[in-house]
Amino acid sequence: MTMREAATQLPEYWAFVEAAQKRIAIDFPEADLAANRLMMSLNRASSTVTYDFEASIHRPEGSTWPGFRLLLALWVSGPLNSHEAANATGMSRAAVSSLANTLEGRGQLKRTPSSEDRRHVRLSLTDGGLATVRRHFQAQNERESEWAAALDSDEVETLARLLEKLMQHRSSIGGRARH
Repeated sequence: MTMREAATQLPEYWAFVEAAQKRIAIDFPEADLAANRLMMSLNRASSTVTYDFEASIHRPEGSTWPGFRLLLALWVSGPLNSHEAANATGMSRAAVSSLANTLEGRGQLKRTPSSEDRRHVRLSLTDGGLATVRRHFQAQNERESEWAAALDSDEVETLARLLEKLMQHRSSIGGRARH
């Protein structure tokens, strides 16, 4: 989907949000409509941006968004065991293991048995994996800049700070996450 196609779909989505808000207000007059709109918008924005990154960058290169996330985690953190990689990426250990099989087959990742416990392995980037994550990061960062250009620099900082504040609040309400 091109940015133009995505832009033409937004009014339909926002019309849906408006319709949902009206329906919720009727059936649940005590509902916190502002919180509902925030979460609907946050969820939609996140899934739209993720889809755009995968469709415009990762899939054309023969990769996936989860594959990039795992390679990025290993690039940032260095070698990780499967549990650490799952925490760093927000994926399940089973998903990391399956993805590691694929990335190992492509020569982007290697598994090394742990010296402490032979049942565990350390995941690390190969030279090919390093080249891939660096190339994909550069392309993705250019796309991130295109998305962020809708906001001025103060708005970018404010939105990032507010999203971080929202995520920090998670533990105080018992919010669940994979990591």
